[in-house]
Amino acid sequence: MTAADTRSALPPIGQHRRQLQGVPASPGVARGRWTRIERPPLPAPMRIRPDQQDAEVRRLQEAAAAVAKASTALAARVHEAGHEGEAEIFAAHAAIAEDPELLDDAARRIRGEATDGIGAIAAAARTVADSLAALDDELLRSRATDVLDVAENIARRLAGFGSADAGLHEAAIVIGRDLPPSLTASLPRDRLLGIALEGSSPTAHAAILARAYGIASVVGVPDLLAVLEAAGSDVELLMDGSTGVVVVDPDPSDLARFAQRDADVRAGRERDAAEATQPAATRDGALVTLLANIGAPSESTDAVRLGAAGVGLFRTEFLFLERSRPPSEDEQAEAYSSVARAFAPYAITIRLLDVGGDKPIPYLQRAPEANPFLGVRALRLARHEPDLFITQLRACYRAAIHGRVKVMAPMVADAADVDILLDLDARARRELVKRGDAIGEMELGVMLEIPSAILVADSYFSRIRFASIGTNDLVQYTLAVDRGNPNLERYRDALHPSVLRLIRYAVEAAARAGIELSVCGEMAGDPVEALALIGLGVRSLSMGPSSLAAVRRAIRGVDLETVSSAALVSQTAVSPAEVRSRFAAITQRGES
Repeated sequence: MTAADTRSALPPIGQHRRQLQGVPASPGVARGRWTRIERPPLPAPMRIRPDQQDAEVRRLQEAAAAVAKASTALAARVHEAGHEGEAEIFAAHAAIAEDPELLDDAARRIRGEATDGIGAIAAAARTVADSLAALDDELLRSRATDVLDVAENIARRLAGFGSADAGLHEAAIVIGRDLPPSLTASLPRDRLLGIALEGSSPTAHAAILARAYGIASVVGVPDLLAVLEAAGSDVELLMDGSTGVVVVDPDPSDLARFAQRDADVRAGRERDAAEATQPAATRDGALVTLLANIGAPSESTDAVRLGAAGVGLFRTEFLFLERSRPPSEDEQAEAYSSVARAFAPYAITIRLLDVGGDKPIPYLQRAPEANPFLGVRALRLARHEPDLFITQLRACYRAAIHGRVKVMAPMVADAADVDILLDLDARARRELVKRGDAIGEMELGVMLEIPSAILVADSYFSRIRFASIGTNDLVQYTLAVDRGNPNLERYRDALHPSVLRLIRYAVEAAARAGIELSVCGEMAGDPVEALALIGLGVRSLSMGPSSLAAVRRAIRGVDLETVSSAALVSQTAVSPAEVRSRFAAITQRGES
């Protein structure tokens, strides 16, 4: 067949045109042909004889050591490229590869099930990944990919494949069901136009790396692989990482629309950066402090760039998962210190470990619970695992040398829980003083997530320095609504008058005690809901860094008197819809 015959056999332009909607993961517009990066398939697991089992265990251990070494080297390369936070991903991969619990489980399978190392490590990793994937927290669920990635790399070493070739030989948009972090980091960035995945999530490490490298990325695109396989590899893709839209076989109107979108995104970034130094103040002069919620030290850079005046919620669970033992005091101190240094002279607020119940970790050995959201979790674990929290508090004290550090306890219900927090803190401080370690000053506070903690706040507020309202759980516990149940969406509204009354009560109690009060739940990052909080008297809001600019603009467009009057009326509203409509109208007037 001649070249002309080949061209005539191709489907006409536009035949496969289709627009797919995914989830935004990394901003930017990309256009180009697509390619699916696939590693060579692993050989099927084999049964081995009893006399081969010890040698197979040794091969497994050697392969795991080689993967740990390669992950450490990859972490160093990523660090040298200026991505210190993202390098931690591969340092964690090295720790997973050396995890004795994972390797011991695989060794037991080799000996007990007579399977080879490839089958054993895959099964052991799947057990860990399944437990992570079942968690309520999206960030923690996404870590399952890391465990499977490390296990696959170990299996490839066992199969003799060595390091995987990224295989991107010409400029293209990479597609797939998911993309392992180690493969993402090894893709040549001069040829990587964008990433579109049928699975994954914005909190997965592949998406984190894409954002760090400035690569447009869309995840969770339904039917992506089937549509592209039907269209063929010669068809172009057009994708927008800010909206999650992927267009297959774009036409001229699509190209023009996306070009304008790209220009708008660039202008928006410039505006956000330019406005980052502007105060978040209402038109009549009420100043609001905007803080950042972060889940890892690597998220500090964006938060600082977008004008966060500190950290209102530093989730520490990333340090405690995907491992067979708790992180050391030194490891924690370094992580907390890096964030304290990044935000100095502003304060960072470290949340004590919030696991157990719906976020199990294997080394705690806790029995399953029928209702984990109401079970032994967060500070409630301290009765059984005090050393876990004392070690964390010691690390926080050491980090306080490098900047202002505040520490808050989650799942506090009453004054008795505050007694536990103060006792843990006193023990941690005594141990550091006895050791002769240098420590900084630290402020103690609580998260207000349980209605009882707000209703009896006067009984303990005088003994702490600050409180932060976690609206996600407060809504769940106030309205008896499971956060993960889509059938209860009608009830799940942070602007419910009962929630507003509780928040107002907390504001009044904090004022009586003379302590700081902030909000760190999703409510703070929504412009409409943020105005309701300000109207209720909240003057400190903490949110994901990407929400800072929009909330700042909403605040600067309104008068305090207007939102305060609306909040007063809203506490006696008959429905959250009425409240939302009222504040949405105020927001729209402020934008016009």
